[in-house]
Amino acid sequence: MSIQKQFLKSRPECKVRFRVSKDQVNDASNVHLVGDFNDWDTSATPMDQLKSGDFCAVLYLEPDQSYQFRYLVDGNEWITDIEADRLVPTPYPDVQNSVIVT
Repeated sequence: MSIQKQFLKSRPECKVRFRVSKDQVNDASNVHLVGDFNDWDTSATPMDQLKSGDFCAVLYLEPDQSYQFRYLVDGNEWITDIEADRLVPTPYPDVQNSVIVT
């Protein structure tokens, strides 16, 4: 998994690229990016599958904010991005959300 941030000079936004490798999702057929930025809607942000089999999504987020998120693989498996800026506990036992800070 990888996250790349680019702060735009032309407007007050941060371009964030989320990428999950095919090996990390066991050759899944679809992956969705789910979090605060889309009200945890499991169908709002499908990730594009690249020719390599990896999945990628680009979001434009408000700067100076933090957003919790996770990846939903094939509609039934949640994955935490341990390479995010930080991890926070959830109300569910042994589950953490990833956090990106813009």
